[in-house]
Amino acid sequence: MTTRPYLKIDRVEKTFRRGARLSTVLSNIDLSVGKGEFVSIIGHSGCGKSTLLNLVAGLLPVTSGAILLEDREVNAPGPDRAVVFQNHSLLPWLTVRENVALAVDKVFAGRRSRAERAEWIDHNLALVHMAQAAEKRPAEISGGMKQRVGIARALAMEPKVLLLDEPFGALDALTRAHLQDAVMEIHARLGNTMIMITHDVDEAVLLSDRIVMMTNGPAATIGEGLGVPLARPRRRIELASNPVYLKSREAVLKFLYERHRFVEAA
Repeated sequence: MTTRPYLKIDRVEKTFRRGARLSTVLSNIDLSVGKGEFVSIIGHSGCGKSTLLNLVAGLLPVTSGAILLEDREVNAPGPDRAVVFQNHSLLPWLTVRENVALAVDKVFAGRRSRAERAEWIDHNLALVHMAQAAEKRPAEISGGMKQRVGIARALAMEPKVLLLDEPFGALDALTRAHLQDAVMEIHARLGNTMIMITHDVDEAVLLSDRIVMMTNGPAATIGEGLGVPLARPRRRIELASNPVYLKSREAVLKFLYERHRFVEAA
């Protein structure tokens, strides 16, 4: 008996129209993601990675094909798919707690009491180690802390799929490393399904169960997929000399380098 995929991207194409001109960004995207799987999507700039994530989020309509989550078609935004963007998008006049409360009240109003919602907000802030900053405003906390709040807000919606669009791209190396560790901890604890867009090879190998490599645009598609058979929990210091880690890293770098050389020769 064949098990149906949790999330299925089925022969998806995305075309944009500017006047009479059509531009195909994504072509024949076919991808299945299992429940609880962490998948990273990597590729050169302009290959349509973020467009693909926006299609899964329901922020853009597909031109052809379909996206199915638990056999239900995705055609609009919904709380079953939460997005964490590179820009934290916190409202500056609200406290950390109030920013998370916006999402919680939107999703759970009428389903949970005020006290239950307050407890749930505290739980998710604690999950990302931000409980101590609950009453601060965004201007009073660091960039890394803002991203932690963004992750807490997304998790508080209890999404079936958490979508991460280069969430650490604007952070310094040390903050980025701490947040990567936090995401691994959350994934281990909750077992939720995650799809992350990244351009960082080491990040993709460290976090992912599988890495999906995109060809260059226009009309980008999936070039290769790579499973990352590293046991969890993963510790970055120990992985630095791990042969499986190094082999996975080499395979992704080789794919990206070959694609870049192809573009230069065109």
